[in-house]
Amino acid sequence: MKNYETVIGLEVHVELATKTKIFCSCSTAFGAKPNTHTCPVCTGQPGALPVLNKQVLQYAIAVGLATNCTITQYSKFDRKNYFYPDNPQNYQISQLYLPICRNGYVEIETESGKKKVRIHEIHMEEDAGKLVHDEWEDVSIVDYNRSGVPLIEIVSEPDMRSAEEVIAYLETLRQTIQYLGASDCKLNEGSMRADVNLSVREVGSQEFGTRTEMKNLNSFKAIAHAIEGERERQIELLEMGRKVVQETRRWDDNKESSHAMRSKEDAHDYRYFPEPDLVPMSISKQWIEEIKKHQPELRPAKLSRYKKEYDIPEYDAKILTESKAMADLFEATTAICGKPKKVSNWLMVETMRLMKEKDIEADQLSFSAENLAKLVDLADAGTINSNVAKDVFAKMFEKDMDPEVYVKEQGLATVNDEEALKKIIQEVIVANPQAVEDYRAGKQKAIGALMGQTMRATKGKANPAVVQNLLIDYLK
Repeated sequence: MKNYETVIGLEVHVELATKTKIFCSCSTAFGAKPNTHTCPVCTGQPGALPVLNKQVLQYAIAVGLATNCTITQYSKFDRKNYFYPDNPQNYQISQLYLPICRNGYVEIETESGKKKVRIHEIHMEEDAGKLVHDEWEDVSIVDYNRSGVPLIEIVSEPDMRSAEEVIAYLETLRQTIQYLGASDCKLNEGSMRADVNLSVREVGSQEFGTRTEMKNLNSFKAIAHAIEGERERQIELLEMGRKVVQETRRWDDNKESSHAMRSKEDAHDYRYFPEPDLVPMSISKQWIEEIKKHQPELRPAKLSRYKKEYDIPEYDAKILTESKAMADLFEATTAICGKPKKVSNWLMVETMRLMKEKDIEADQLSFSAENLAKLVDLADAGTINSNVAKDVFAKMFEKDMDPEVYVKEQGLATVNDEEALKKIIQEVIVANPQAVEDYRAGKQKAIGALMGQTMRATKGKANPAVVQNLLIDYLK
C-alpha cells in the first residue's frame, strides 16, 4: 500500500452576535417559536429591500484584524443563486469578488509544534432558514427564524494535514472570536459550523487530489471522526484503482459514516453577479484604525501576561485563558482578594469539576467574583476548613450567595478551641481502643480512623491540623 498524505481546508461559518439580522431589524435570539422572528426582508417578499447592519461589518473587520488579514477597503456584496426550500429568496446575499478580509493566518500549536494556517478570505453573508424533518408525518417544514442571521465565512487555505491540526485551528478561531465578543461560537446551537474539504495524495506529490466537502459537522468529535472516515474511504477507492468523485457528503454522527448529497458545485454554478439592492462599501483607514484600537486583549497576549503578572504556572495560565469568561472571572476575583494561585486552584479544581458534572460552560457560571473572593479568604484564614469550604462552594455554585453570611448563619466556622477539642478527642480515644492499639503498634494509618471520628463529632468543623496534633500528643 502506498503512503498517503491528507490535505484539508476548512470553510467555517460563524453567526455574529448582533441583536438583529444582517439586512433587517428582526431579532437573532436563539430558541424562539418557529417563524416568529421574520419580516418581508428576511422571508424574501417581493419589493422588500435589504439595509446592511453596520455592526456586522464592524465584527467582520475585527475578526479580520485579529486573524492578520488585509481589510478590503472597497468591498461589495454579490448575489449567489441557488434553490433550496430553506432559502426564501432563491438566492443568498454573500461576497465573492471583493470579500471584506483577505490573506490572513492564525498560528496553531499541536504536539508537532507551532504552525501557521493561512486564511484565504473572510466574507459576510446571510444565513438560510432551517428545515425540520418530521419522519412520522413524512413531511419537511421550514423555520425561517434563522434566515437573514448574519454570518462570516472563514475560508482557509488547504494547509492542514490531520484531524489534530484541524481541531487546533478551530479552537484558535473559536477562542479568538469569543474574546472579541463577535460570537459565542456554540457548535451545539449552530453558531459555529465547519465544512471540511478533504483530499488525499501520495506523500511527496505536489498535485492535489480530488476533494470532497463534508457537511453536518456540529462538534469537534464529529469533525475528527469525519476526517478519519473520509481519509480512509478515499484511500480505499484509490487502492482499488477507482476515482474519488468531487461531491458534497453528509456526515452521520450516529452511524459514524457519510453519504453523498450532491455533486460539488463550482462558483460558476451559482451564477454570481453584483447584488443590485446594496451599494458598495467604502471603508476608511481611520475607521479600521479605530476598530483596531478597541480590540480586546486576545489569548496569546493574556497568556504571556498571566505568567508574568500573576506568577502562576504556564499550565494554570493555559487552562484559565481557554475561555474568556473564565479568564475574566479569574482576573476579577484576584483583583479583590490578591491571591492569584488560590483563585486559580478554586477555578481549575472545584469549579471545573462542577462544570463537568452539570455540563455547563464558563459563560453560564452564576456566582460572582466578589463571593468567590470571600470564600478564598475564609478558607485561607482558616475560618472554615477545606471540606466545609467545598460544601459552601457547592451551594454557591448552584445559587450565588454571600459565603460569609452563609457560614455565620449555618454555624460552620472552624472549631479551634483546643480545650473543647481535647475533651472530644478523649471521648474518641476511649470509644476506639482497637484503633489506639493499632497506632501504638506502629500502624500509622490508624490515626486516620480516630481523626474521622473526631471530625464527625464536631460535624466537620474542627481544624484537621489541630486535631491531628492533639491526637498525636495523646497517643504518645
